[in-house]
Amino acid sequence: MKTLLFLAKGFETMEFSAFVDILGWARNDYGYDVPVVTCGFQKEVISTFHIPILVEKTIDEIDVNEFDALAIPGGFEEFGFYEEAYNEKFLKLIREFDEKDKIIAAICVAALPVGKSGVLKGRKGTTYHLNGAYRQKQLREFGVDVVNEAIVIDKNVITSYCPETAPGVAFKLLEKLTSTEQMEIVKKAMGF
Repeated sequence: MKTLLFLAKGFETMEFSAFVDILGWARNDYGYDVPVVTCGFQKEVISTFHIPILVEKTIDEIDVNEFDALAIPGGFEEFGFYEEAYNEKFLKLIREFDEKDKIIAAICVAALPVGKSGVLKGRKGTTYHLNGAYRQKQLREFGVDVVNEAIVIDKNVITSYCPETAPGVAFKLLEKLTSTEQMEIVKKAMGF
C-alpha cells in the first residue's frame, strides 16, 4: 500500500515528518507494507524555514497507478507554498488520485490545492481555522462544505485544520492503508 508524499516548495516540516515517522514505525517495527515515496517539482525542495529536503522522484516521473495514497503536508504562503501547490500539474495529479478512488490525506492548508483541483466540490473538508478562519473561507470558495473540526473525512479524502492534527491525519491514513487494529498497535507503540 504505497503512499506518494508530495512536497510543494515551502511545505511545513512538522507535517511532512508525521507521515514519514508514523508510516516508518509501521514498516520498521511491525513489517506493514506501507512504503512512502517522496516527490516534488525538483529533486531538492526547500521547506518552510529553509530546510532542504531531497526527494526520490519528481512529479514528471509519477505513475498514479503505482500508488494507493497521496499525502500532502501544508505550508506557508510567504515561503512559496502556493506557487507549486496551485500548479496545474499538481492539481491534475490530485484529480487522478481521486478519479481512481485512492486516498488523499491533506494536513492544514494542503486542503486548499485539493479544493482548487475540484475534488472537494460539494464535499466536506476543512483547513486552517485560526486568524479569523480566512483559509476556511478560501476553501469554501472552491465549493467545499467546510466543517470546523480537527479532522474531516469525506470518502477517500482526509483534511485537517492545523499543524497539531498532523499525527492524527497520518494515523487515519495508516488506518485506511491497513486496518484499525494495526493502526492502534502503532499508535500505542508511539505513545499516543
